[in-house]
Amino acid sequence: MSQTLRFRIITCTAVALVIAGAFFLLNRSESSASRQSTDDAYVQADFTVVAPQVAGVVTRVQVEDNQPVKAGDPLVSIDERDLRVALDAAKAQVASARAVTASLHAQLERQQSVISQSRAAVVADAAQLKLAEADRQRFTNLARDGSGTVQAKQQAEAQWEIQRAAHERDSAALRSAEQQVAILRADLEKAEAASLAAQAQQAAAELNLSYASVKAPVSGVVAQRRARVGNYVRPGDPLLTLVPLDALYVEANFRETQLARMQVGQPVTLTVDGLPGLRLDGVVESLGPASGVSFSTVPAHNATGNFTKIVQRLPVRIALRPGQDGLARLRVGMSVTPQVDVDAAPKAANRSASP
Repeated sequence: MSQTLRFRIITCTAVALVIAGAFFLLNRSESSASRQSTDDAYVQADFTVVAPQVAGVVTRVQVEDNQPVKAGDPLVSIDERDLRVALDAAKAQVASARAVTASLHAQLERQQSVISQSRAAVVADAAQLKLAEADRQRFTNLARDGSGTVQAKQQAEAQWEIQRAAHERDSAALRSAEQQVAILRADLEKAEAASLAAQAQQAAAELNLSYASVKAPVSGVVAQRRARVGNYVRPGDPLLTLVPLDALYVEANFRETQLARMQVGQPVTLTVDGLPGLRLDGVVESLGPASGVSFSTVPAHNATGNFTKIVQRLPVRIALRPGQDGLARLRVGMSVTPQVDVDAAPKAANRSASP
């Protein structure tokens, strides 16, 4: 066999192998690869926007841009003079309500004495009425048999009428005194309710006063500081943003064709574009429930007839293994390239923490 023929055979065989290999690779499912990677991934953090809960003028800003703070540290102070006036007014309302309540308690105690006095008067009237009844009968009998005068009889009858009227009067006074107890108790319940309302207003005023000092709800680094001394702020106005650099994670947008074998807990290796040579370890923490376009304000309308198929991307959240060197150098928004080992057995995902 000539060398030319042998060369042609080898060349044709190599070309055939290349074509066969290319055909296999081009028709191979993307999800069958042992490692899935994407460059559409970024460092993320759950920002906390700090806003005031009361309106007022900013009197002091106690932090600077990019300053790390801990949860509970003071950030901004708001003029509290109006809030103190409101608190003093609320305390006065509480004192007034307590005085009314104490007065009604005293009136209830005094009313028991009034009731006892009225009962004694009724008992005395009953005794006087009994005596007047006996005198009336006695003088009537005497007048009937001529032993007594008609005038004495008439006087006895008049005295009986007087005692009966007095008994009815004092009995009515006793019933009125007993009914006054129910009225005083109702007034007392009303006063106690007003006292509770005043105490609630005082508690609200004290709470509003505490809001004059805006404190950090979480630990993080100050960013987007808008608070300035002299600014008038309203509830909900953003003062600054806290970025928790000790709780960073990576959000990677993988193509839907890469997710067939991806599971929560699979290990991830990451490289950071802005930190050459740094390699970080992580783990798949969760898979997004929908593609990014699903949450778009103007979603695609594929049923219109003008359709072009586009491979969708779904977000995958990657937790960084805590304690790694270099985590403290990460910043939100940095571009990273994660590689997920989809052949590995899933492990538990741990949130990151800066060393």
